[in-house]
Amino acid sequence: MAFNNKQQLKAQQNQEEERDRLYAQIGKLKVELDWLKKKGGASRLELAEKRTMIEPKHKQLSITCQCNLLGLPRSSYYREPVVGSESESTLFLMRLIDEEYTRHPFLGSRKLRDYLKRLGHKVNRKCVQRLMRKMGIESVAPKPNTSLKNKAHKVYPYLLRGMKINKVNQVWCTDITYIRLHGGFVYLVAIMDWHSRKVLSWEVSNTMDVSFCVSALERAIRLYGKPDIFNTDQGSQFTSESFTGVLKQNDIKISMDGKGRWMDNVFIERLWRSVKYEDIYLKDYGSVAELRRGLNRYFHYYNDQRTHQSLDNFTPTEVYNNAMKKVA
Repeated sequence: MAFNNKQQLKAQQNQEEERDRLYAQIGKLKVELDWLKKKGGASRLELAEKRTMIEPKHKQLSITCQCNLLGLPRSSYYREPVVGSESESTLFLMRLIDEEYTRHPFLGSRKLRDYLKRLGHKVNRKCVQRLMRKMGIESVAPKPNTSLKNKAHKVYPYLLRGMKINKVNQVWCTDITYIRLHGGFVYLVAIMDWHSRKVLSWEVSNTMDVSFCVSALERAIRLYGKPDIFNTDQGSQFTSESFTGVLKQNDIKISMDGKGRWMDNVFIERLWRSVKYEDIYLKDYGSVAELRRGLNRYFHYYNDQRTHQSLDNFTPTEVYNNAMKKVA
């Protein structure tokens, strides 16, 4: 009898402990939900905007917890938003290389060296090659460091050969480009709908870390759903498990350009030339904050106001929205 009472007491104690644990869990979830509600629409924001929402001195939510709730990589919160830096003379050479390369993306290190020499700069090919690697560009294909493969990463076949792309969300594509600033530089990634040319999402980073590419991808999916196929080059960011994992989780087919075939991603390459000639080179931004504001304005113009001859003089947003209405 005494043994049964002990068993009942133990069982009651276990039930009370489990109840207290569940109540504590409910309380924690309520705190998280209330906090997230105050940050309304946070999932649609860029990394820099999410960083400003973190409350380091919050009494109940750790920084790690807040980062998870916002979908912000913890490393992105702790990393200071500084720009890549070089000496003033080197940055000037990089500026000249960027401008000439944007005009003529088929130029290699020899031709760029000759171009700089004709302008009066004493540079050798080795110097030009180093700067091209730093900027992430190579001859023929205007690819950022994404074109540097990681042999440990799986490379996927090219799925677009012979395919007629005639609807929105059939194929999305992405790429990264070098963006100059006063006293430094950053990298810009964009996600584009192939058919409508609409820029669905973009991010800026001072490094080639994969997290800003993943953030742009996740944001595009949250805002616009998902494509049937996602096309990239064979760069290490886009072949990484972090990036391809998001595509696999959403049942998106992965397509990768053939080596050296920059024309496979021609539309987003044209976007980079438009961004640089119509905004970056004209505005000559001095800081990352200025650049972000400027890019917000430019991509609004590009998507919603700038007509495209190839789109029968409609804007990308008009083509995208009209197509989505037909699907609905």
